[in-house]
Amino acid sequence: MPAWLTALDRYFPIRYLVMLCCGAMVLGGGIGWWAHHLGPWTALVGLAGLGIGVRDLRQPQRSVLRNYPVIGHLRYLLEFIRPEIRQYFIESDNEAAPFSRQQRSLVYQRAKGDPDKRPFGTQLDVHQEGFEWLNHSLAPTTLTSHDFRVTIGAGRAQPYSASVFNISAMSFGALSANAILALNGGAKQGGFMHDTGEGSISAHHRTHGGDLVWEIGSGYFGCRDDAGRFSEEQFVANATDPQVRLIEVKLSQGAKPGHGGVLPGPKVTIEIAQARGVPVGVDCVSPAAHSAFSTPVELLQFLDRLRTLSGGKPVGFKLCIGHPWEWFAICKAMLATGLRPDFIVVDGGEGGTGAAPLEFTDHVGAPLQEGLLLVHNTLVGLNLRQHIRLGASGKIVSAFDIARAMALGADYCNSARGFMFALGCIQAQHCHTGQCPTGVATQDPGRQRALVVPDKIERVRRFHENTLHALQELVQAAGLRHPGEITAGHIVRRVSNDQVRLLRNQLCFLQPGELLRAERGECDWPHKVYEIYWPLAQAGCFAPTDPSDTALTVREMAT
Repeated sequence: MPAWLTALDRYFPIRYLVMLCCGAMVLGGGIGWWAHHLGPWTALVGLAGLGIGVRDLRQPQRSVLRNYPVIGHLRYLLEFIRPEIRQYFIESDNEAAPFSRQQRSLVYQRAKGDPDKRPFGTQLDVHQEGFEWLNHSLAPTTLTSHDFRVTIGAGRAQPYSASVFNISAMSFGALSANAILALNGGAKQGGFMHDTGEGSISAHHRTHGGDLVWEIGSGYFGCRDDAGRFSEEQFVANATDPQVRLIEVKLSQGAKPGHGGVLPGPKVTIEIAQARGVPVGVDCVSPAAHSAFSTPVELLQFLDRLRTLSGGKPVGFKLCIGHPWEWFAICKAMLATGLRPDFIVVDGGEGGTGAAPLEFTDHVGAPLQEGLLLVHNTLVGLNLRQHIRLGASGKIVSAFDIARAMALGADYCNSARGFMFALGCIQAQHCHTGQCPTGVATQDPGRQRALVVPDKIERVRRFHENTLHALQELVQAAGLRHPGEITAGHIVRRVSNDQVRLLRNQLCFLQPGELLRAERGECDWPHKVYEIYWPLAQAGCFAPTDPSDTALTVREMAT
């Protein structure tokens, strides 16, 4: 946008220009009609446009129209005529990235409570390599509820019964106040978790009282002293709040693993400063690494310390898999100390709701399949899996996405962008500019007023409920009673034009205790990644014992 147009937009939002022109038509047409007898048509057309604009500004359902009165109708007009002209002018249902129109439409329909039925069969190419489906049973089950739950922190003082589908980490500051209010209100009504993101707990998280997963990043926002170090006193004040149900230490995220961040001072508002415990108007720095621990053993000791300080609430960590030996080092520390996290959230490299450098977005971090499979297999091979719940996050928006993640080892799933779509996000990909057209990812008061909280609370709740209802139908069709029973033997993948395989035959899955037996020499190593990297890992350090022997790529884990 030219500089002069940007300057003008500060004083009069350009998105209201069409509505202003309608007003000018009313005024000019009225004068022409009265003074020169030119006829009333110009004034009437302008009055109609002005009336539409006023209605757009007042209606609560469509955020685009509230921010773009009158002209925003062009978007819905194109959607209306799209079925007839899409093959010539607009992308097909399955081409757009990072989420296809079909995926977005599915979320919109479920969030609005519209039917998500599709006439005329699937639009997917079932003969394309990589296509997957769920094997159904001739003896389907009948379930009375779709409220599937999993207990996190069993045996702790304050275990938590979690939904299998929850809101993934998105911080206040990245999302608007209205977006946070709507997400937490939907979580409260629907009975599922809302991850705060590393921006900590804001006043908007507390308004509706929905269950929170408090994420603690390397900046220790909400539990830091003036120097940015971890503060027990500040931690206890937040952690003992009954609304906080889980505490999650963020080691890395799929959007930008191994990368810190800076929120520039001008963007650190009073509300953001209060939530994060930082000065107003001063650069808010999130370092690339933690200062409260530096070794795998210290990490587990830190988690145990947080569990004690919180009064026995479940404590875990989130990571995106990078160097395999670093994950193995954490596992060796579990064996050496007897300390374990209550849960681990595996974030896929395909995830991310905020701005990140292009190379991080596209080329850093293991995708969810490889990361989740490595974590699940390692815990199974060490006889630790039954003690630790696994969460999965990475482009999960549908019931089949949840089922597939559970087949790879997840106990529950988190979604960020799925719930953003439920709020009305149209994937404009302007999140980092502050000019979000739907008021989801902006701190501009004028833009975020487009997001009407009560309406979006209902959409968040309905998206969760209808997605789990669809998951219930998949579970019943497979002849099961809980999505946790879905295994890699239920999912089929096409590997070529004339060959298909069960995921359990396509991917490597370890047997209980197999890794322990291999280490003792009682059986062969189950996979190259363990044979090469397990001996390099050490509980007392994240670095490998032999840094020169690190040639195997992460993607080879699942071949």
